[in-house]
Amino acid sequence: MTESQSKYADIIDRPHHVSAKRAPMPRLNRAAQFSPFAALTGYDDLIQEAARPTSVQLELDESRKEELNAALVRLMQTEEPRRAAFTYFQPDERKSGGRYVTATGCIRRCDALNGVLLLDTGAVIPIDHISEIEAEAAD
Repeated sequence: MTESQSKYADIIDRPHHVSAKRAPMPRLNRAAQFSPFAALTGYDDLIQEAARPTSVQLELDESRKEELNAALVRLMQTEEPRRAAFTYFQPDERKSGGRYVTATGCIRRCDALNGVLLLDTGAVIPIDHISEIEAEAAD
């Protein structure tokens, strides 16, 4: 008998203990105890957020602003509401920049006090952020 066998001779042939009170842990959970941990919690999320692309809002010249204003006035003065596609800049909530979004619908109300258009679809569009208006042709 070797030294290590003689050292544990009193327990070497005993049966493996199984608890009567608790169910055995599933192998997957047991293996998870020994898996590596993330030393920098949230670091991967920060890297992904930094890599997420955003656009810069384009500055419109005065003539383009006048064209958009005229198109908006024409849409609001029609007797029958006309559907239109509004492309506008939506600022990003987490970092500088944002993205251009297109919302389609009929103008339900123009809230000049807050500077927004309310569409029948529920979209709220900041008037100052509109970059393009494409109205459907009148019937």
